[in-house]
Amino acid sequence: MMELEDFRVCDRDLSEDLCQNYLTAEEIAIDTETMGLIYQRDRLCLVQLCDPQGRVAVVRIAKGQTEAPNLKKLLEATNVEKVFHFARFDLAMLQQNLDIKVTPVFCTKIASKLARTYTNRHGLKELVLELEKVELDKSAQSSDWGNAANLSDEQLHYAANDVNYLLSVRKKLIKMLKREGRWEVAQRSFQALPIIVDLDLLCYRDVFEH
Repeated sequence: MMELEDFRVCDRDLSEDLCQNYLTAEEIAIDTETMGLIYQRDRLCLVQLCDPQGRVAVVRIAKGQTEAPNLKKLLEATNVEKVFHFARFDLAMLQQNLDIKVTPVFCTKIASKLARTYTNRHGLKELVLELEKVELDKSAQSSDWGNAANLSDEQLHYAANDVNYLLSVRKKLIKMLKREGRWEVAQRSFQALPIIVDLDLLCYRDVFEH
């Protein structure tokens, strides 16, 4: 587990220096923590980021906050790929709470489902365990993220570790997808995410069913 001094905590927005550093990366890992799973009810509490150099930032989002200019600048920058696990949820939360339309996107959950067809276990914990040989501690997953000003060390460790391995996992999944001839369909799936997110936010979840 990484030490707390290995990452920075920012209030309300990503700091200017971290934003500029992240903008020079080819890809960054991102995750969010929320009060729940319903977009229209549950608010965004944290945004975590990690670049290829292992620089991790945790941004605390205040209740009622509707904008974060540096986060928006970074997450909408077309030259930096944003890597999520289950991007569908995080993209919707960022759009609903901070009016951020993230692009371009890589989703390790979609990539895992397309590449790892030998298993039905595509959660982040299982994915990191298989590909990185690291067992993530998920004990703080269901906790009160709304009390962002007083997060425990355990919560901060959890938030940081959720982005710490995503970029390495991405590289290994890309190799698998290319090996199995599924890389192009994965890319098209990532490109379709903004449409799916818009439908989710409008509560249309079944338009592609019979």
